[in-house]
This record gives sequence, structure tokens and C-alpha cells, in this order.
Amino acid sequence: MSFLKPFFKTMREGRRLVNSPGRPATALACRTLLAVLLFGWAGGAGARCRLPILVYHRFAATAADSMTVRTDRFAAQLDYLAGHGYTVVPLRQAVACLRGEPVALPPRALAITVDDGHRSVYTDMLPLVRRRLIPVTLFIYPSAISNASYALTWEQLAELRASGLFDVQSHSYWHPNFRQEQRRLTPEQYQTLVRMQLEKSRSVIAAHVGAPVDLLAWPFGIHDADLMARAAAAGYRAAFTLERRSASDTDDPMALPRYLMVDALDLAGFARLLQAGSGS
Repeated sequence: MSFLKPFFKTMREGRRLVNSPGRPATALACRTLLAVLLFGWAGGAGARCRLPILVYHRFAATAADSMTVRTDRFAAQLDYLAGHGYTVVPLRQAVACLRGEPVALPPRALAITVDDGHRSVYTDMLPLVRRRLIPVTLFIYPSAISNASYALTWEQLAELRASGLFDVQSHSYWHPNFRQEQRRLTPEQYQTLVRMQLEKSRSVIAAHVGAPVDLLAWPFGIHDADLMARAAAAGYRAAFTLERRSASDTDDPMALPRYLMVDALDLAGFARLLQAGSGS
């Protein structure tokens, strides 16, 4: 135990100075030193950042499929969050914390995301989150916007952005299954496809919304080391999967997990998910 002698000597000296009324500045410095020795520096490698990130897809009065969450169920979930001390934070704030930046999250923090750019975000989700001032990050594939009948329009996305609650980010350009495409294409063709999906999505969205696009949701949650490296090289700061667990600062920023929200999840299950995901 001889290697601990310098540590205990520092602690004894620190206690003496902390209790010295005539040396307040030195005492404050020593309190900080003792805190670092005992608990680690809050902003450094010993810091912990962990929160659940939820991902929705569609909303409607009735659920036509498993990933269409009924609006009354979603409203009940938002009310549960408000009534049980949870705070929905902007995904960008969560990403900063998860990347080890000096950003604090409130207790019981979580983030809400929506994939695909379905028009029900505008017709069904917007009134519910606007009433409660809930921040949301949308991950869209721009080939569908203003083209597919189920999708949002660029004008609707502009209104969502104008609310101050919605951030619009990338879900690739046309939502390919990268695993299938890799089997189907030559290596050169596949590399070209990946580059286009990652880069064109960023540029098209940024041109329409006039804001940075540096977050990515992997289509179908499919990712590997090569895709993660390519996304980082393309300018993305973080990317998100469908792995069902909370995100933490021990995760690779290019593969941050999210909880897939389905209509079958009742309020009791929602509460259990949050309790497990936030550790509270």
C-alpha cells in the first residue's frame, strides 16, 4: 500500500488548508483538488452521460401497423414525462454530452426523434409537442420529401422548423438497405452509393432548411465499421441505430442506440422502459 502514501499525504494537507479560515482562495483550490482525487473531474474522462433516446415513425388516431403510434397514446406518454420529472432535451444537447463535451443534462433527461419524414409529424405530432414545448429531431430521406404521398413537404418542414421545436437531420438520401446493396453491387459501385447517400442527403437538406446537417440515423439501423468511418468522413458528428438500450458516453458516437417506439407499448411498459433507460 506504499503507493497510496502520497495520496493520503495530499488529503491530510488538503484538509488542513480547507479548514484554514485565513486562506479562502487556497481552501477553495484544495476543496476542488480533494473532489478530483475522490470522485474524478466532472468534465473529463470520469464523467458519465447516459440517457434514453426514443425513435418514433408515424402517428394516427388508429394504428394501421405496429410503428404507427396512436396520437392518444403518444399524448399520454408526453403527459407521463411531465408528471414524473422527465425532461426532453434537444438531441444536439444530448450528442454534445455523449461526445464528452462540457454539457450538463438535467436529471431524467431523454431525447425524442422521428425517422422517415411522414406527414403525420405535421398533422398529428406537431399540435401535441407544440402545446408542451417538446423538442424533436426529425431524420428524413429527402428523395421522398414533396414527392411521396405519405411524406412531408418542404413547406411543412419549414413550418416545423419555424416552431423552434424541430431540428431536421439526415436519414440517408433514399433509405437504402446497405447490407443488400453491398451484396448486389460491385465494391466500387457500393462505395459510390454510400458516398452519395451520405453526402447528397446532407447537402439537399441543408439547402432547403438553411441549417447544419451533421446527425444521421442509419436506415434500418444497419451500420458497420466501414459505414461509420465513411459517415464521420462525410461530416457527421453522430449517427443513430435501433439498438434497444440507452445511449452513453462509452458508445461510439457513430452508433448511438435508440429505443424503437411501437403502438403495442402501453403506458406501464413505457414507464418501465424509462426507468431502466435512465437508471431512475
